[in-house]
Amino acid sequence: MNSHFQNDCVEILKERQARGQISRRQMLQGLGALMGTTAIGLGARGAHAETGKLVFVNWGGDALDAMDEAFGKPFTAETGIKVLYDGSGPTEGAIIAQAKGGNPTWDLVDAEPFSAQALGRQGMIEPIDYDIVDPAKQREGFQWEYSSSCYFYSYVIAYDATQFDTPPTSLADFFDAEKFPGKRAMYKWGAGMWEAALLADGVAPEDLYPLDLDRAHKKIEGFKEHIGAFWGGGAESQSLLLNGDVSMALIWNTRASLLHKDTEGEITFTWDDGIIGPGGIAVVKGNPGGTEAAMRYIAATQEPERQVVLFQMLGNGPSNPAADALIPQEERKFNPMDPENLPKQTALDMDWYEKNYSTALDAYLQIISA
Repeated sequence: MNSHFQNDCVEILKERQARGQISRRQMLQGLGALMGTTAIGLGARGAHAETGKLVFVNWGGDALDAMDEAFGKPFTAETGIKVLYDGSGPTEGAIIAQAKGGNPTWDLVDAEPFSAQALGRQGMIEPIDYDIVDPAKQREGFQWEYSSSCYFYSYVIAYDATQFDTPPTSLADFFDAEKFPGKRAMYKWGAGMWEAALLADGVAPEDLYPLDLDRAHKKIEGFKEHIGAFWGGGAESQSLLLNGDVSMALIWNTRASLLHKDTEGEITFTWDDGIIGPGGIAVVKGNPGGTEAAMRYIAATQEPERQVVLFQMLGNGPSNPAADALIPQEERKFNPMDPENLPKQTALDMDWYEKNYSTALDAYLQIISA
């Protein structure tokens, strides 16, 4: 899960707890499911692995003092190994410093699969041991050498249904301000937006990669007058629609689901032309808790019942397809990976992002900031 999306998931849990929609215990469970840990302090810096412990590094938040019920507690009960959470943020630079420093204190990191792949090829991430991590509990097409699939999210078209007699059903509609008037909002950090522009411009999903960046940037640049904002965080994307600043936005499905529920469908979304983003867990080379223990932890997170907890708290799609059927029928319409929703969407290509994201983002930022 990218760092911006990860931070937003923490915000969603805090917002729901503040509204009284979930208890503090449920919030802690959700955070634990999100991070896959027994959390000892979101924001705790420099947690050190000890014998029988693993340190899982994620993107931080409020301090926690309770045992996680979704992943951490079952894993500890099964193995006797505790999982501690360090919220200092597993940026690429920080992972490199851990791996090259010769004395890493981190075990597991929530890193983009394409980032883990790049670092793994440089000898800084352990290859996933698929004798321990069960490939049968992962979705086809989402298995990597240095990253284990753990959950999914989507960029979807969210829109103010009160503004349109006919709802949008495609990215071509999103880019059609004449048929669907009003300002739009797009993601500031590029991911998914290149795909959106190309799909709107008539490229077939199966022909997307390698992305034609010149064509995508031309499409976005030509549409800029209709873009009211480029959002950087989920709360911002939600507010843009709630406040009426835009009539349509490409946002994370987690925020779109909240908007649908909070407005009773006045602001809603479609899975049509959605763009799927995979999240992954990676193991730092030479991790102090031991590679086998880290792989056993990853394997434990694959259990479908535990993945459902994360979905119910935040709306992230399970990485184990067996979890789909465990989601209550009335909630399945919010699962990006549900068999009814998945065929309508296109997945980000991690191989392409590994090689091209940095350069593509630089060019994109120049266009949207001009």
